[in-house]
Amino acid sequence: MTVWALTDSWTMTRRELAHWARQPVQVVVGLVFPVMLLLMFGYLVGGGRGVEGAYVGFLVPGMLALTMAFGLDSTMLAVTQDLGKGVIDRFRSMPMASSAVLVGRSVADMLQSALSLLVMIGVGYAIGWRWHGGFGSFLGAVGLLLLLRFAMLWIGIHLAMVAGKPEMVQAVQILVWPIGFLSNAFATPESMPGWLGAAVEWNPMSATATAVRDLSGIPGVADGSWAAEHAQLMAAVWPVALVAVFFPLAVRRFRRLSH
Repeated sequence: MTVWALTDSWTMTRRELAHWARQPVQVVVGLVFPVMLLLMFGYLVGGGRGVEGAYVGFLVPGMLALTMAFGLDSTMLAVTQDLGKGVIDRFRSMPMASSAVLVGRSVADMLQSALSLLVMIGVGYAIGWRWHGGFGSFLGAVGLLLLLRFAMLWIGIHLAMVAGKPEMVQAVQILVWPIGFLSNAFATPESMPGWLGAAVEWNPMSATATAVRDLSGIPGVADGSWAAEHAQLMAAVWPVALVAVFFPLAVRRFRRLSH
């Protein structure tokens, strides 16, 4: 039974990857957009209020975390399009593991996220960012970033099935941007009004960004509140908690689609 489910999941993953070849522009845009944000804030907007030392060392980890949050709309759009065309209903009528559809979508998304992460790290190095921690710390940071993406992925899949239509994805896009920017990706919480800084410190993306900065060897980034001083713990707890909530919700919603 397990081998059957894995085979079906890999088949669905290959289906999602085949879309990359047919829609290369969408893939390129997904890779280029976070790079444009990084360069824009690094060279045009910049500033880094409250940041000590080189701003690029603070900015790049924040952008890596933000990149893992963005792209949620493309996941939702793909799911809602399959729902609208009846593709998922046809898959459900076939003799295949029902979980394979969602697993295939999630694996393909994680592969693209890993590729986007590599591109962003390369661009970060090109503009002067350097990793001062060890290789183990680097792997830990990458793991925390992908864990955040995994959590955001299942939020997107669940919301897509709730929305049901591609048109509703735009409403979610409007919400993703404020939540994404309500983090410490570009500025320190200490430079913000007290109430806003407190909210920013408890943002899951802030926890991941602070953890990556801490692991990279930047001094002083984890000083301040309890959330900042325990950023690595929170960077693991937040995504696990989100997955624990939204993964079963997505699976349950998927099982009810045909009812």
